[in-house]
Amino acid sequence: MEKNLTNPNKGSIDELCINTIRFLAIDGVEKANSGHPGMPMGDAPMAYVLWKQFLRHNPSNPKWLGRDRFILSAGHGSMLLYSLLHLTGYNLPLEELKNFRQWGSHTPGHPEYHPEIGIETTTGPLGQGFANGVGMAMGQKYLADRFNKPGFPLFDYNIYAICSDGDLMEGVSSEAASIAGHLGLGKIIYLYSDNRITIEGSTELAFTEDVAKRFEAQKWHVQKVGGNDTEGIALALKAAREETVRPSIIIARTNIGFGSPAKQDTAEVHGAPLGKEEVKATKEKLGWPLEPSFYIPEEASKEFRNAVPHGEGLEKQWNELFKNYEKQYPELAKEIRDIMEGRRSAEWIKSLPVFTEKDGSMATRSASGKVLNAIAKDTPFLIGGSADLAPSTNTLMKGMGNFLPDSVGRNLHFGVREHAMGSILNGLALTKGIVPYGATFLIFSDYMKPTIRLAALMGIQTIYVFTHDSIGLGEDGPTHQPIEQLAGLRAIPNVIVLRPADATEVAEAWKTALLNENGPVVLVLTRQNVPVLDRTKYPAAESVSRGAYVLADHAEGEPEVILMATGSEVSLALGAYEDLSKRGVKARVVSMPSWALFERQDAEYKNSVLPSHIKTRISIEAASPLGWDRYVGPEGDIVGINRFGASAPYKTIYEKLGLTVENISARAIALINKKKGLFLDRI
Repeated sequence: MEKNLTNPNKGSIDELCINTIRFLAIDGVEKANSGHPGMPMGDAPMAYVLWKQFLRHNPSNPKWLGRDRFILSAGHGSMLLYSLLHLTGYNLPLEELKNFRQWGSHTPGHPEYHPEIGIETTTGPLGQGFANGVGMAMGQKYLADRFNKPGFPLFDYNIYAICSDGDLMEGVSSEAASIAGHLGLGKIIYLYSDNRITIEGSTELAFTEDVAKRFEAQKWHVQKVGGNDTEGIALALKAAREETVRPSIIIARTNIGFGSPAKQDTAEVHGAPLGKEEVKATKEKLGWPLEPSFYIPEEASKEFRNAVPHGEGLEKQWNELFKNYEKQYPELAKEIRDIMEGRRSAEWIKSLPVFTEKDGSMATRSASGKVLNAIAKDTPFLIGGSADLAPSTNTLMKGMGNFLPDSVGRNLHFGVREHAMGSILNGLALTKGIVPYGATFLIFSDYMKPTIRLAALMGIQTIYVFTHDSIGLGEDGPTHQPIEQLAGLRAIPNVIVLRPADATEVAEAWKTALLNENGPVVLVLTRQNVPVLDRTKYPAAESVSRGAYVLADHAEGEPEVILMATGSEVSLALGAYEDLSKRGVKARVVSMPSWALFERQDAEYKNSVLPSHIKTRISIEAASPLGWDRYVGPEGDIVGINRFGASAPYKTIYEKLGLTVENISARAIALINKKKGLFLDRI
């Protein structure tokens, strides 16, 4: 039977510490005049028990490989995390708490990934932290399988999280919980703050399911406890830690805004400061000094700071274990040292396949599969899979085994769960020593936008393989034919979108993705075959890393028109180039697989590819024209698609929508004639 005692620790050091957390959160929100005080006030007891008695961490070295991970999935309660980090001795001074939600602080409104101060992931969009933790648990399982040996449990850490009603309402958490239960990820231990309040009021308005039965059905270990019952919370955490074959969720009946005489258990305390009078009333009720703000009792400070020597001792034990491991398993130990020091072998580059025109036409998704399998043996850090589409996306690494409940291979099977796949990839990428990839059709990237955005915000290395990239997928029709997706992905800061033109560019695209360690890379690939370009006739594909390069150019003088294209449309541009050459028109073809990479080049290089004084330009892409105006300029033309596609053979769709050599040539000539006409008018 669960307890929910009003104040079971009255007068104890535990009560003092719990109230210290509460009032740091209250004062931080009050000073900022914005924030979410209710959740830290209600969840302080279970957070305190977890951090004091169970969490294995070292505030002196937040990036210690053997540490447990803690995720505040309910990221709106960020002052709870900031208070714990400061109090336990992380490099987060009290001044940062006083600067909550202000420009340049390390204490933004929702936690942002900052491993140097102990913030394991960016949270706030509800459900994402929950699903990140599943990825972290899969990462732990992979590292443990690869490196742990009898007597050497180097990677034996747990993933803890605090999540909310809102987290569990979001669909991504349901998808992630399903796969976590299926895989038996016993290192997951989540505390669910069941305070039954949302912004609009009681959860009775929209959320009345039996959460315990839901998680039991998803093969989780479920317990219930009172949110203020510190003894019961400790017993539940102990039981969860002993459960090794199922993920655990502890349903804690908490009180949002605990201690506030007027606002406890109401929606008013969720997302707004208490207000001066209610702060005073709450401090009086819980026996807290009215002044100063951000008060930390000396006894509480000493109790919290015990985490420093305790954590240093834990890491010292781990280091001793690793030294002995190093003697018995020197090669594996070297890999672990490389992970710790951020080194990664690039031997795989030597294994990249070389494609030639003799390979014939080939879908870029097929070329991607060949590249992936060629480098697989030399990239043990690379793991990934698809949302039930491996045969279609060509993302299965042959001979590398499957990641299943009873086996740990490098091929992940996410099922039809794109939302969860994206978040799980982020959790895997946050596990040092792993580079994850995930695959689906480009149209379904819409399901993954929040997670791609968060990967970009965190600057972590995730790789997305999005195939069936245009109307070129043909008969499946407009529901599966992406139009606006490229523009949407390109709009996300710190995301590199690469749409390679042929197999040779695919190899370079994978190379770019694996070498780019500071953000996500999206590989956009065709279903239909495209010619493999003859690199004895055209320049080498290595300039893919520069985002754009001159692929074909008229032999004499400056071009009259520049044709820019990506992906499968590059071959159309080359066809138009040949046709224009026969007509005596000087043309240049620019392959432009990545706008983001091109924008990183210096002005001299960019001008060498797209000379600023040549205004007659045409872009060609089987997608929304949005954004191409920056490259074609006001005197250029855009061959794109401003409507949905259709169900038909892909060549028919291309023809009907004007993506043909003939149309491109005609529009180029019209553009040149218009330019000459403008010139004559000026005379």
